[in-house]
Amino acid sequence: MLDKEIALKKLNAMCKNTLMETLHIQYTDVGDDFLVATMPVNPSVHQPYGLLHGGATAALAESVGSAASAIFVDNKTELVKGIELAINHIKSVKEGMVIATAKIIHKGSTTHLWEIKITNENGDLISVSKLTNIVLEKR
Repeated sequence: MLDKEIALKKLNAMCKNTLMETLHIQYTDVGDDFLVATMPVNPSVHQPYGLLHGGATAALAESVGSAASAIFVDNKTELVKGIELAINHIKSVKEGMVIATAKIIHKGSTTHLWEIKITNENGDLISVSKLTNIVLEKR
């Protein structure tokens, strides 16, 4: 059984000096088959029209899906890398917070497949993505 508090502290600590820190991504909830993260929407993640940039949304999706896989591997002997991300943007956001929830679709010994739904604070669907991660042996 996963120790939620320890897992969240560990994941958030790993964000220091990374893109996740730059984007202010915070891991907020975790379970045996999911991980949740938040990201504020403000001018630092806007595209020129004042809307959440699709690249920032994709970075959030890949960050939460990759971190979710990292929970399920032995980090002393294995590492996780994203190998494919597909994302559909459904609704625009100008400000507030977006919430990404990664749920496992397939957890194999060498690949993990995640569905990541990103919503706004009202629960409206903003983006849906699928992320495939590969699990590699550390060398």
